[in-house]
Amino acid sequence: LVDAAAHDEGATVFGYYVKDPTAYGVAEFDSTGRVIGLEEKPKQPKSHYAVAGLYFYDAQVVELAKSLKPSPRGELEITDLNRLYLEKQQLRLEKFGRGVAWLDTGNPEALLEAAHFIQTVQMRQGLMVSCPEEIAFRKGWIDAASLRKSGEALSKTTYGRYLLDLADGKLD
Repeated sequence: LVDAAAHDEGATVFGYYVKDPTAYGVAEFDSTGRVIGLEEKPKQPKSHYAVAGLYFYDAQVVELAKSLKPSPRGELEITDLNRLYLEKQQLRLEKFGRGVAWLDTGNPEALLEAAHFIQTVQMRQGLMVSCPEEIAFRKGWIDAASLRKSGEALSKTTYGRYLLDLADGKLD
């Protein structure tokens, strides 16, 4: 993610290997691994890499988004925006590897499944999954005082107490 955020031009999307790519937007690659196509919910997918719902865009995204037309479903499609970057050869795709969990939450059943997964991991480890303040603290982007301030603002919640424990060095 840090590498993707460092790019000043173009767009970066993330791909995640899925068993059944027909339910997702899917990336197509050439023999060198470069993205050459994007297809929404293909009947015959050209890869098993779903485009996860995480995107980094440069400043031209606003103007490009204004040029989009609604799809037959009457919606502006993020895949169409990504295709504009692809046509300009300004689209990068970073593959999430093993050890990364991307959870689809596009329908109520998938959202519940994701919530149960997160709950299970957090209960077993006693550590939060993808806590922005913790990530910033561990990366050195904020100090313990800033972390403590965030925790104090939420001190009546489990989340706030977690941040305070982290600031106090009680968590590895």
